[in-house]
Amino acid sequence: MKGFVGSLSGCLLPSKALMEEVFIKRSQQKKKTSPLNYKERLFILTDTKISYYEYDSERMKQGNKKGSIEMEKVKCVERVTAEENCPLDRQYPFQIVYDEGPLYVFAKNEDVRKQWIKELNNRIRFNQELMQKYHPCFWIEGEWSCCQQSAKNAPGCSIIKSMNSFPSAGNSRRKSRKPLPPTPVEEQQQMKRAPPPQPSSTPTKVVVALYDYQKMSPDDLSLQKDEEYVVLDDQDQHWWKARDMRGQEGFIPSNYVVESGNKLETYEWYNKEITRSKAEQLLKQEGKEGAFLLRNSSQAGKYTMSVYSKAPGDQSGKVKHYTVCVTPSNQYYLAEKHTFNSIPELINYHQHNAAGLVTRLRHPVSQQSKKAPLTAGFGYGAWEINPVDLTFLRELGNGQFGVVKHGKWRGQYEVAIKMIKEGSMSEDDFIDEAETMMMLKHDKLVQLYGVCTKQRPIYIVTEFMSNGCLLDYLKKHGKKLSSLQLLEMTKDVCEAMAYLESHRFLHRDLAARNCLVDEAGTVKVSDFGLSRYVLDDEYTSSQGSKFPVRWSPPEVLNFARFSSKSDVWAFGVLMWETFALGKTPYERFSNADVVDHILQGRRLYRPQQASETVYSIMYSCWDDKADNRPSFNMLLSNIQELVEDDSQA
Repeated sequence: MKGFVGSLSGCLLPSKALMEEVFIKRSQQKKKTSPLNYKERLFILTDTKISYYEYDSERMKQGNKKGSIEMEKVKCVERVTAEENCPLDRQYPFQIVYDEGPLYVFAKNEDVRKQWIKELNNRIRFNQELMQKYHPCFWIEGEWSCCQQSAKNAPGCSIIKSMNSFPSAGNSRRKSRKPLPPTPVEEQQQMKRAPPPQPSSTPTKVVVALYDYQKMSPDDLSLQKDEEYVVLDDQDQHWWKARDMRGQEGFIPSNYVVESGNKLETYEWYNKEITRSKAEQLLKQEGKEGAFLLRNSSQAGKYTMSVYSKAPGDQSGKVKHYTVCVTPSNQYYLAEKHTFNSIPELINYHQHNAAGLVTRLRHPVSQQSKKAPLTAGFGYGAWEINPVDLTFLRELGNGQFGVVKHGKWRGQYEVAIKMIKEGSMSEDDFIDEAETMMMLKHDKLVQLYGVCTKQRPIYIVTEFMSNGCLLDYLKKHGKKLSSLQLLEMTKDVCEAMAYLESHRFLHRDLAARNCLVDEAGTVKVSDFGLSRYVLDDEYTSSQGSKFPVRWSPPEVLNFARFSSKSDVWAFGVLMWETFALGKTPYERFSNADVVDHILQGRRLYRPQQASETVYSIMYSCWDDKADNRPSFNMLLSNIQELVEDDSQA
């Protein structure tokens, strides 16, 4: 019906009509006993809504408006499987799903159906509440004909393959039809699939290796600590193409090097991102008079010197924190005004003179020098792992998808290996997304190294975390942890979730059981996004024992409506788990009672270890209305204020 807008005589169509077409519309069958009926309607798409009108096909005349749907409220646009022996004019159905359920329409041919689905999906791709699963068949006579569920708002039974993997955390309605640029992760994925980048014409960047690195794939370049390398291309976030001083070229992990001009990061005593509490823990573990480290202050652009000393008869010792001060002429000093042009010069002086400090700086302490950081995969572009390279050591546990084992890759790198139980996961969909998920890299996310997909069962290979899951760790060690240490654990999780939120990636099953703890006590988020691939229907049913009812907000319990704000609710429950030292949320209630409890507006009590301020943060996550809940960035800011207070120095 191209040009149809101008051919309708005597009618005013909405301004900026982008598409229009006559479809057959099926009644929504609001009651089980309602008879189905099919009527011709004129559908008109604008920037903001899709509307439908009465239509006289003989006179080609538009009649009264019968309804409309705001585009920002659309959750899914997908094909519907045609019914057997249906009339010729009802062979190409598709559905537009919004709050009231699916609107079924029938196109005249496959080309028209494909065109509308493509255009509608392009316009809703950044909507806040996109569905992950849908019903591929009709709702007929009180049940879904695809899965026989009898609740009309029951979660879908098929994963949406064409869906953007990174649903928006907010309303990003577009007014321009210009193609959107790729998201950071999409951009990384495209670059991974592209041929190795050519040297750029940008000014030369010289970097210094902070750690040794032994090449893991043929395209890599080995690094030697303290040697310099010329960066040829740094477009990939995690792997840079570089040349060593002997002229050899290859890809290096970007987090193993620092620009040669930034000398601070090359020093052993500099611990870039470490909290006050963890600095104290590290220095006390060292236990030497004058043990010290420099760290970033909670105030942007400033540094803090942490120093350990032990008075005679003092068994545990104390850590003193000093802010590195800067004069108007950009000179640095600590307790006394002995000023220096650089921080290394300042530290060198105080290594020989206490000059106002509790003791002189004797023993540099570093968290980073003891262990090199993780890489995004085992080499540039390597995400399919040969199972021959894996050695199994011992079983770690049994999870949602099957057995998890501790192992090694090529006998050198410790890994955790999830052996996926057949029938538990939509494997093809996961494999399609695995390479993209590997691009998600953050210090507080359990790193996905790669997958083994050439055999069954498939393996998911991740970073190994020696202290197991946070839930078990809290039950075993919780009574020995201070309130500050518990708060720092929640801060670790919040940092990871803020990162996922910034990449429009939902976790959908955040809980203490899905976070892991490393040997230093750092908490990292695991299994992010995997719940999308679960095939067990109980997992997405509020009546099923495997559904995370106790971590779910009202909109998930009622409508299976997931968003970044449903992750925020779950984070509030995880905070409660942490300060309750691993207790089960709503421990006295059954799952059915928990649902009633939440929907009635009742919430978890304040754990004994949580202050009123900490409780107010977790309570803010449990607002009935998703839009009223804070973002992860806001939560992180609030938690950071409590964790770091250098004014106590």
